[in-house]
Amino acid sequence: MFPVLNQRLCAGLIAGTLMLSAGGFAPLSAQEIPNDFTAIVREKIPAVVAITTRQIIQDQATLGDFFSPFGSPGLGPAQPRVREALGSGFVINPDGHIVTNNHVVADASEIHVVFSDKETLPAQLVGRDPATDLAVLKIDPQPNMTTTTWGDSDAVQPGAWTIAIGSPFGLGGTVTVGVLSARSRDINAGPYDDFLQTDASINRGNSGGPLFNARGEVIGVNTAIVSPTGGSIGIGFAVPSRTARNVVDQLIRTGRIERGYIGVRLQEITPSIAEALGIQGSKGALVASVEPGSPADQAGIQAGDVITRFNGKDIQSVHDLTLAAASQKPGTRTTLTRNRGGSQQEIALTIGQREDEEQQTGAVPRSDTADQRLGLSLSPIPDEARQQLGLQPDTTGVFVQEVAPNSLAAENGLQPGDVIVSANNRDVTQPSDIQDEWAKSRQQNKPILFRISRQGQSLYVAVTTAKS
Repeated sequence: MFPVLNQRLCAGLIAGTLMLSAGGFAPLSAQEIPNDFTAIVREKIPAVVAITTRQIIQDQATLGDFFSPFGSPGLGPAQPRVREALGSGFVINPDGHIVTNNHVVADASEIHVVFSDKETLPAQLVGRDPATDLAVLKIDPQPNMTTTTWGDSDAVQPGAWTIAIGSPFGLGGTVTVGVLSARSRDINAGPYDDFLQTDASINRGNSGGPLFNARGEVIGVNTAIVSPTGGSIGIGFAVPSRTARNVVDQLIRTGRIERGYIGVRLQEITPSIAEALGIQGSKGALVASVEPGSPADQAGIQAGDVITRFNGKDIQSVHDLTLAAASQKPGTRTTLTRNRGGSQQEIALTIGQREDEEQQTGAVPRSDTADQRLGLSLSPIPDEARQQLGLQPDTTGVFVQEVAPNSLAAENGLQPGDVIVSANNRDVTQPSDIQDEWAKSRQQNKPILFRISRQGQSLYVAVTTAKS
């Protein structure tokens, strides 16, 4: 993480970009270049919302009470506190789906969205992706609801206008204008960094808002700023629409993210490494090791190979290959070019499925309608919490991080801190196991049966697959 990067400062922005030229993308004509941006703002501001959240904070001094029936001597009962936060988002379809940042809603127990006319509606979490800091919410569809459309972030060039509309410091409907400063920025926020940089003013409360081009299309989701003071200094970052649209579509469709993987550990090529390998220049990604049984292993990739092209595109660095592989759908057949001992060879391989823990967080598993969501946020069992949870060393299962209010899980008695040991009498070790069993139970229209460990005691909980 950047030492001066505050990824929780930006929220609720609309930023637009005026494209003067963009390769094969049709340039704006002189008639299309606005004298000001009032028409765009007037049209799109109803689709931009402020997002308010409430989070229950457990007192650090009595955190042990969360896991066990007895607190430490002299600490007394836990005193939960409520923390409120503000962000932004934008409506993307008539069904009521809203895009925002993961960090805006990740720990929220309650979420509400506030429209420009001050109408406030409750929202449910559909899914979130910590790796790209994106999340999708859903509200009940409203009559004549204004929506946004996605634009082409790859067509926007530095120097194009950008417009930001959002709720900085709680001031809803604030408009700021700037230019696109740069593309493909890696700010060390995560493995999939590929940010648009803008100098449109972005501040606290702008996180999760859209970045518009001059056609009124969303080309990015505002996410982070560089600031030594906490205020805008003209360096803001947005997730490009190319990435955001793919992530959002997956979250709406399945509630989780599928990322491609090939199973290699990579490192950059230094001049001395290039000389030792007998290759010219430092472009490409050096394979340091290959995971046994992985797609790369099955395709014949070996340590010491340099990957120079992937899926028809040149690979300049490790970051390029990481993004390229992750963007592929698991099961896709593709090609890569490797340099081994100075000899170039194109080989085919089938993309595998990356199983990151972070992909399983959020509203999982999600079903076809919000009312039928199980409503659990799950993770592997934290090693440091095993003793507090009263677990035996050999106990396996899945840890319940959060239970969504009014969800099926909450109505049927599941609690944060529970460890799910089995689902439908099948031992579970990862969140996807529970997702599989939940899907089977729904198909069979019967409750899912959990065996859980709670404060060292074992009990069964049956969760119906639909609300009464």
